[in-house]
Amino acid sequence: MRSVELFAGAGGLAMGMGRAGFDHAAVVEWNHDACETFRFNQRNHTEGVEQWPLYEGDARDFDYGTVGGDVMVVSGGPPCQPFSLGGKHRGHMDERDMFPQAVRAVRELQPKAFIFENVKGLLRQSFTSYFEYIHLQLSHPDLTRRKDETWEKHRARLERYHTSNQASASYNVVYRLLNAANHGVPQRRERVFLVGFRSDLGIKWSFPEVTHGEDSLLRDQWVTGEYWDRHRLAKRARPVMSPRLATRIARLREEPVGIIQPWATVRDAISDLPDPEKYPRNKIPNHVFNPGARSYPGHTGSPLDEPAKTLKAGDHGVPGGENMLLRPDGSIRYFTVREAARLQTFPDDFVFQGSWSETMRQLGNAVPVRLAEVVSASVANTLRAAGHARAAKRVRGG
Repeated sequence: MRSVELFAGAGGLAMGMGRAGFDHAAVVEWNHDACETFRFNQRNHTEGVEQWPLYEGDARDFDYGTVGGDVMVVSGGPPCQPFSLGGKHRGHMDERDMFPQAVRAVRELQPKAFIFENVKGLLRQSFTSYFEYIHLQLSHPDLTRRKDETWEKHRARLERYHTSNQASASYNVVYRLLNAANHGVPQRRERVFLVGFRSDLGIKWSFPEVTHGEDSLLRDQWVTGEYWDRHRLAKRARPVMSPRLATRIARLREEPVGIIQPWATVRDAISDLPDPEKYPRNKIPNHVFNPGARSYPGHTGSPLDEPAKTLKAGDHGVPGGENMLLRPDGSIRYFTVREAARLQTFPDDFVFQGSWSETMRQLGNAVPVRLAEVVSASVANTLRAAGHARAAKRVRGG
C-alpha cells in the first residue's frame, strides 16, 4: 500500500506507518537536521528507513505529479507550533500553519484515506472556529479558497455547501484526542488525530480501543507487586505509598482484574541503559549526559515509576521540567536523546543527528512510533478488508 508522508519531522509517524505495512512513495520534510538523520540511517541500513524516498524542502513546493501511481494514504503532522501550548498561539494567523498544504495533498492525490496528527492545543476553545474550518476543508478538499477570500468567508461557504449537500462530502472525517500512555507508550502524551476515508468506499471505521491503563499499573505495583519484582527492586528501594494512593489501592483490591494492560513507565523504558552521568564513556548512540537541569514550580521532572510527562520541543531550546528525569532520591537530570527516543518508542538503531537541543526539539514535536503504528495499522486493516470485499463482490458479479 503506497503512501505519502508530509511534515515527517523526527519520523515517528512515518516509521509507524511503515510498520503497519505502508510503503512510502515520498517523505517530505524541510528541516535539514531531520533529513540528515534520515540519510544517516539510510546509509546505515536502518530497517524501515532505508528505502524512504526523501524530499528535503518546503511542502508548499512539492509536486505531487512526481509521485506517480495510486496513493492509498496521505499522512503527516502539519507543524504544530501555531497551536501548541508552548507556542505563540497564533493559529491560522501563523505562517507556520501547514494545514492548507495537507488539504492540497488530499485534493491532488485523492487517496483512499488520510491520517493527520497534531498537538492537543488544536482543540482549545480559542481555536474552535479554525478547527471546524480544517475539518470542513478535509471533508471537501475540492472546494478551494478563492483569491482574496478570507478563511472565515471560505468556512461559511463550506458550511453552506456541507449542510445542503451532506451526502456529497468527498471524505468522511473523524477526530479524537488520544493519550499515548493508553496504547503502551511510556509517556502521558496527548495528540489529536484526524482520520478520513474517501466517502465512495463506504468504509465504517472507529479509533482503536484503549489497551493500557493506570489502574492496571497501580495493581501491578501495589496489589500484586509484580512490577517491582520484574525490576528486581527490594522493598527498601521502592517508593512509599501516599495516604491518598492507599485509598485508591484499597478500592483496586476489591475490583476484578480486567484485561487492560498496565501503563508503561519511565523505568520500563530506560532501566537497562547505563546512567550517562556515571558512565559518560558508554558507547550507546545519543546517550550523552547534559548538565544544567533545574527544577522549579510546575517543572519537576518525570518520576521513574510512572509514564513520563509530555516531552516538549520548547520555543527557545529545551524546557527544563518537561524533559527531565526525577530520580527516587529527589535529584534531577535531563533525559538523554536516547532516553527521550525510548520514551517516544523509537528503536535503538535509529540514530539522531544534530545538536542536542535541535534533536530534542524534533523529539518534542514527534508522534510516538507505537501510537502511530496503532492508528495506522487499524486504518491499513480496514482498507485491506474493504479491498477484499470489493474484489469478492466483483467475482460474484462476474
